[in-house]
Amino acid sequence: MANIKIPAVVFGTSGLGNLYHAPDDGQKKAIVNACLTSSAGLTFFDTAGKYGAGLALEVLGSCLKDLRIDPSKVLISNKLGWYQTELKGPDPTFEPGVWKNLKNDALQRISYQGILDCFEQGNQLLGDYPASFVSVHDPDEYLRSAKNERQSRQRYADIIGAYQALHELKSAGRVAAVGIGAKDWKVIRKIEQDVHLDWVMIANSLTVKSHPKELIQFIEALDQKNIPVINSAIFNGGFLTGSEFYNYRQIDDDNADDQALLTWRNEFFDICSQYGLLPAEACFNFCSHFSGIKSIAMSTTKAEKVAQNLAMTSKQVPPEFWTTMYQQGLIETPIIS
Repeated sequence: MANIKIPAVVFGTSGLGNLYHAPDDGQKKAIVNACLTSSAGLTFFDTAGKYGAGLALEVLGSCLKDLRIDPSKVLISNKLGWYQTELKGPDPTFEPGVWKNLKNDALQRISYQGILDCFEQGNQLLGDYPASFVSVHDPDEYLRSAKNERQSRQRYADIIGAYQALHELKSAGRVAAVGIGAKDWKVIRKIEQDVHLDWVMIANSLTVKSHPKELIQFIEALDQKNIPVINSAIFNGGFLTGSEFYNYRQIDDDNADDQALLTWRNEFFDICSQYGLLPAEACFNFCSHFSGIKSIAMSTTKAEKVAQNLAMTSKQVPPEFWTTMYQQGLIETPIIS
């Protein structure tokens, strides 16, 4: 692992890429400034070519430049694998309905050369603030879209080739650390057996709503290897704090599974209210209980939310809250505060 301590909160930048809605330039600059002024020491930004088809990269770089931030004061993680291309229709071809008012599209490029292309383009978009943490983004999606077993094997070879390229960048001193970012933690576990990872980012995986025992055991195993885990999307794409999207998919009130999700959330909100907690505070506290989780990544589209997010790192949650959650079947593992 590179000799860099990951702070307790990593600032996600999906909002800078117009996730769900499009803040104006002034709002985005205020968000970046709030992240900087709220940080002690290095400010860690996590971004990706997928976020707004490169828009988040452009906005982050331009905001840092406008604010005249010394590049040594920020640490940028760029999750690679999506390459900015021309937008040929009204909406991007990836994740339709999720990203708003985009001027570009993005295509997935995971291979030895593809990941290098994404790295170079990403740094061009970031401008004076090159990424020092890099990873392969969404290898799980890349594998899942394979049409047959032969293509699946080839795609896995592409992923291994991408990691060869990233480790060459690290050996050349162009990046400090190589990791992974994915939603399917089982794919992370498979890849980790075949390549060296300095850090791992999981998304939509370990939350107060979803926390399989196997995943907890995997995180503990990574901790034994001194591989830190950044937990991202701890609100299941905003659903756990009131959004109509669950893991970036819009909830359908007529769907039985979605009705069960809404019932769970209503009960969760009721218990939070009973104990005087914000749902976000409970989500953060739950995700912080596991020793292998070294940092939580959170995004926002409101500058005033940044300080609130940071305050959650020290928010005390009474043990009785978790006892009630467990007794009512809302969590699968008992938590001791």
